Amino acid sequence: MIFDKIAPNRAVHKIENMKKIYLLAIVGITVMLASCGNGGQGELVGAYNRKFKNDRIPLGMVYIPPGHTPLGGSDEDITFSQNGPSRMTTISAFFMDQTEISNAEYRQFTNWVRDSIAIVMMGNPQQFMVTPKGNAAAALGGDKYIDWKKVGKNGVNIWRNKGKGASAAQASQLDGMYYSGLDALPGKKELDVRKFEYSYAELNMDKAAIGHKDPNSKRQDYIDRYSVAIYPDTMVWKTDYSYSQNDPMVRGYYNHPSYDDYPVVGVSWEQAKAFSHWRTRLYDGVATSRKQPVGSRSDYRLPAETEFEYAARGGNTKTKYPWGGPYIRNTKGCLQANFKPGRGDYSSDGGIYTVGVKSYFPNDYGLYNMAGNVSEWTITAYNKGASPLLHDLNPNFTYDAGAGDSKYKKRKVVKGGSWKDTGYFLQNAVATYEYQDTQRSYIGFRCVSSYPGTDLRR
Repeated sequence: MIFDKIAPNRAVHKIENMKKIYLLAIVGITVMLASCGNGGQGELVGAYNRKFKNDRIPLGMVYIPPGHTPLGGSDEDITFSQNGPSRMTTISAFFMDQTEISNAEYRQFTNWVRDSIAIVMMGNPQQFMVTPKGNAAAALGGDKYIDWKKVGKNGVNIWRNKGKGASAAQASQLDGMYYSGLDALPGKKELDVRKFEYSYAELNMDKAAIGHKDPNSKRQDYIDRYSVAIYPDTMVWKTDYSYSQNDPMVRGYYNHPSYDDYPVVGVSWEQAKAFSHWRTRLYDGVATSRKQPVGSRSDYRLPAETEFEYAARGGNTKTKYPWGGPYIRNTKGCLQANFKPGRGDYSSDGGIYTVGVKSYFPNDYGLYNMAGNVSEWTITAYNKGASPLLHDLNPNFTYDAGAGDSKYKKRKVVKGGSWKDTGYFLQNAVATYEYQDTQRSYIGFRCVSSYPGTDLRR
């Protein structure tokens, strides 16, 4: 009788033990499967980024392959400067704008800044803002973003008082953007372009390299913040030349449709750098919406002096000019760039001032006007004594001068020669300088973007 009472209890315990064994077995299998899925059965398999096509050349750019070549003086040094001795140099791959930045391209930047300021002054009206839904709203965390599709091409929906445009009440809030009082011409309503400022911040790698191991330093110590008035100085056509009738260029060069595809001028090194930052952010916004990895394209920037010379040579060695030959005319006797061929002669080359950004034949890399038309800013600081100290791999010398620095520290290398220069300045190895806060009627720029890899062709 006692046995009959105990037996059922033992059976119950046996069943419970079997359940525990099954449960442990399931947990063990789950752990093993997780290990196989994420850990490669205990092996090191790496944590890879999301794959994407890395062989796309940015719009309007050309690919400059990596290589080594002698850079520096390859012909006479008529100024006896001896500041560009020839030396073997290796340059990494990068993308470069096929042409100088045009008036139309730079105007996209100034319009973007203009419209951003206008929307803020109107109080961020909802008809111009992104309207997130669901999880997207939480992800924004209360931040507001402009929907540029709602703004319209060239800001058309902001600056008209009908249809989808700003209301009369909203438009009245923009009165502060116009010249007023005695600053305004009778019968004209003109925007005060002095108020077009672009603010941004960037990490200063030079400062970070010096102090990043200091335990008392903070990241903010290496962040430079800027606020740059970005509208081109159109008065350079007047101030650069004494007793010269250039008033029509002052009034029309930047905004007249005839000059849309001409190189932008009157832009300082600081403004060109601000443009490069904006261009990077412009692309990053689209890349993020397409769910591409962060930094899928390297930042846009100004080229180093050595990058500019390397690209100008077009893959050729010890060439004097970007077109490869030792002469400034081709076999037909035609001048191959826009410059000043002789005293008082600005027209023999086909242009008087600047010409279109795709004028003349490109070099062997497909780059236009790497000599002549306009000189171009580089990121490199001008220092005659720096050349012997530079590395032979991607050499460059940089210094970001502050407002209180000496003017000599504000000099930046300018390459290529311009429409007003003689043929000497068109040589690949020749460089001059201008101050970073100065605008000229003969200096423009183009951007580069480093290629994230060894060689696109492999």
